[in-house]
Amino acid sequence: PMNLPYTMTPEMVADGALGFRPKILYPYHYGQTDPGKLVDLLKDSGIEMRVRKLS
Repeated sequence: PMNLPYTMTPEMVADGALGFRPKILYPYHYGQTDPGKLVDLLKDSGIEMRVRKLS
């Protein structure tokens, strides 16, 4: 989950993703937080990001 104040910042999510090294990462529960920040943080990591557009 990525949406303050009760979950993680994009930087914290990126750090966790780099620790687990998934092949694909689906950010979820990000509310008003811009998932583009997470995409930028992980762009050279080899982790495929799949962001679903929220309606």
